[in-house]
Amino acid sequence: MVIGAFVGLKQIGVGASTSSGQATDVQEFLELRYAGDDKLFVPVERLDLVQKYTGATRPPVDRLGGTSWERAKTKVKKAMRDMAEELLKLYAARKAVPGYAFSSDSHWQQEFEDAFEYELTPDQRTAIADVKSDMESPTPMDRLLCGDVGYGKTEVAMRAAFKAVMDGKQVAFLAPTTVLAFQHQKTLSERFAGFPVRIDMVSRFRSKTEQKETLADLAAGKVDVIVGTHRLLSKDVEFRDLGFLVVDEEQRFGVAHKERIKQLKRKVDVLTMTATPIPRTLNMSLVGIRDMSIIETPPKDRLSIQTNVVKFDQQVISRAVRGELDRGGQIFFVHNRVESIFSIGNLLQRIVPEARVVVAHGQMDEDALERAMLDFVARKYDVLLATTIVENGLDIPNANTIIINRADRYGLSQLYQLRGRVGRSDRPAYAYLLIPPEDNLSPIAKKRLAAIKEFSDLGSGFRVAALDLEIRGAGNLLGGEQSGHIETVGFEMYMKLLEEAVRELKGEEVDDDLRATVNLRVDLRIDEAYVPDVNQRLMLYRKVAAARRAEEIDRVLEEAGDRYGPIPESLRNLADYGRIRILADRLGVESIDREARTVVLKFRSRTTLDPIRLVAIVRKRSDLTLVPPAGLKLSLEGTRSGVSESRPGAPQKARPGEAAASTGSGKAGLRGRAAEPPSWWTARARAGHVKPGFSKEEIQRTAQEDPRAAGGVFDRIGGLLSELLGHI
Repeated sequence: MVIGAFVGLKQIGVGASTSSGQATDVQEFLELRYAGDDKLFVPVERLDLVQKYTGATRPPVDRLGGTSWERAKTKVKKAMRDMAEELLKLYAARKAVPGYAFSSDSHWQQEFEDAFEYELTPDQRTAIADVKSDMESPTPMDRLLCGDVGYGKTEVAMRAAFKAVMDGKQVAFLAPTTVLAFQHQKTLSERFAGFPVRIDMVSRFRSKTEQKETLADLAAGKVDVIVGTHRLLSKDVEFRDLGFLVVDEEQRFGVAHKERIKQLKRKVDVLTMTATPIPRTLNMSLVGIRDMSIIETPPKDRLSIQTNVVKFDQQVISRAVRGELDRGGQIFFVHNRVESIFSIGNLLQRIVPEARVVVAHGQMDEDALERAMLDFVARKYDVLLATTIVENGLDIPNANTIIINRADRYGLSQLYQLRGRVGRSDRPAYAYLLIPPEDNLSPIAKKRLAAIKEFSDLGSGFRVAALDLEIRGAGNLLGGEQSGHIETVGFEMYMKLLEEAVRELKGEEVDDDLRATVNLRVDLRIDEAYVPDVNQRLMLYRKVAAARRAEEIDRVLEEAGDRYGPIPESLRNLADYGRIRILADRLGVESIDREARTVVLKFRSRTTLDPIRLVAIVRKRSDLTLVPPAGLKLSLEGTRSGVSESRPGAPQKARPGEAAASTGSGKAGLRGRAAEPPSWWTARARAGHVKPGFSKEEIQRTAQEDPRAAGGVFDRIGGLLSELLGHI
């Protein structure tokens, strides 16, 4: 396998040629181009051999037959194995230290949940059920809760926290910023107000004396729920009986903090909440290392945010601010440079003199920062000019316009989080991403800005994170070391190798890459009139080629019928080909090759076929011949057995919607004689109209067969494979 450039789909004539030089059969191929103008044509039914390369950069095209790809793949495989060993240790540690199995819901739990003033969305209900199920299991929970900003993740966490407190356990809420910790403490205090639960906080909004008292009470078991920043991960923080840890926005914590969280995970139940998980976290969930719940249903009356990517322009800023002020709203202005933030403040005062502007950044002292935030919440100011300190936690329904300066300098998930500060009510919300002239933007910045503009729909956070995983890669799943494995082999291949490593680690069966090669001389092209778009046709070809179970092919047909209309014969041919290939894989067949009216099956050395069964079937059927050392020849002439198994004249059951193909003797379908193609004269007589003149080629040309007819090539081979598997 090597990296090549996709050229397009090409129809090529194969098989014997007529006297005019035309091929008797035309098939569709995927054309790939390699270094040195080498070309490779891949049959569309074998598109499972081709993967799209997805990475941040354009890779160099390899030479056909070169070894650079195999070397790169081997290197990545080794890294995957090393990673799997680390995961094995992590799994072993979690299994060795059994967690606490929480009791089922009490009547207090029901009262707490009934006090929620809003109606739960279906996704919230599912997430709550998942979390409770994990908590009631003795294995420590490690679940990722991925939900868009303002979609009710905190309510899920609070219900789990209440469940833990009711069992006498302590709960820790870990937030990346002081502002977010402050918001959580406020929300928790309001939500738990009617219950005897003590909630406290440690952050720089509290004095050292206050923090010392809080930590002493925490160690004595007097504090039930503690909210804090990374201060909670310090060595001097002791819990009397910690049972549940909530980590909000894990992507904002450093590697050292994550290592400390990882140690806690071995003993307590952990729920990680995020709108846009970092590639590493998302990657671990996608390959089954962590459990994941997704909340995609938006709250009632929520509207999507209108996103505009524009060059820095004072008139645009003035219009955006005044538009929001005219409807009585407030504005976030994000400028992530402390040294020049007051210059931007002066600019805002100059172009919109009526706006009341307050500045907030992380280098301010605690009292000033807290006062600025609270005053903005109390609507004493119209514009909050801040650094990315406002990225998480601020929930201000009245603020529905955000302006982000130098948006090209932010990561995709960060832009998404910042934009999520607005649009938390039933009002239309606006996001303005200010950028320098496009010539100054890097290719990755352009890609990120295009993505954030495209993903303006409600609930796009998960898709943004998945795209971020493609753009910048996953890095090392277990530590701080970032690596270019995705860059080396592309996103799809990386995910495939990692998934295989994890499945091996879990002791699960890994699908063998070796698949049967099936060549039946049948036209498998999908009608262009049915699916005109090349990319959509490629998608259908690929789905059928990659299918490992018959149910997957049924789903492809169902989707195609729903999207493009009634299924044509061309697509049914491709589906039947896919089903035969699946049966061949299960049997351990290496190849199925057809030449005229003979089909040869070659078996792998590790075939699952019972040799005694094979010999019995060959003895019973006159159309089968053993071909040493590991082959079987099927003749498409004649019958399945030396003596017909149908009584003369008996009708044979055909496929649904298809008539059984009868022969002159009255023996029909699978048990009778194989359907013979009609002669040239018969085909011409049945055409319904007469063409003037004909050539010798027309007279000699074999009439096109129907492979799906009873007794046709699909029926005969499919029936043989099913019989060999013991299905008949």
